[in-house]
Formats: sequence, structure tokens, C-alpha cells
Amino acid sequence: MQVTVRYFASLREALGAQESVAVAPGTTLATLREQLAASTPRHADALRRGRALRCAINQVLIADDNAAIPESAEVAFFPPVTGG
Repeated sequence: MQVTVRYFASLREALGAQESVAVAPGTTLATLREQLAASTPRHADALRRGRALRCAINQVLIADDNAAIPESAEVAFFPPVTGG
């Protein structure tokens, strides 16, 4: 299944505004983050384990890394503090 991944603030500067990613059904936020981090060295640096990031699925903030991503979802990653 395809999901749209959007990046904000410093992540957007490092990775671009968005990308479309193929994931397996039942993929979680943690699994998606690992998949993205394994895709390129830039992704590995920006999404590395231990770096504090906020996540949203379909514009709803999600605190649980084990949250499943529904088909055709929009997933957003952003630093915990962003400016306007």
C-alpha cells in the first residue's frame, strides 16, 4: 500500500517536503521510520533512533510508535518544537 510522508521544519530542509512510500499492510509508525531511515544516508541521519520527533497520521498527533498506518494515509514527521 502507498502512504504519503510529509516532513516539516529541519526535516523538510534535509529530506524535502514529501514523498510517496510503499509499505506493507499493518505497518506501524516505528516500522515506517526504520524503513525510511534505511533508505538513504540523509534519511538515516534525519530519522535516526533516539532523535525526538513528533508524528501525525492523517493530521492527528500520535504518541504511540506502535500505531498502525491505514492505507492511503498521510504521515507527518516534525521536530517537537517548530516555529511559525
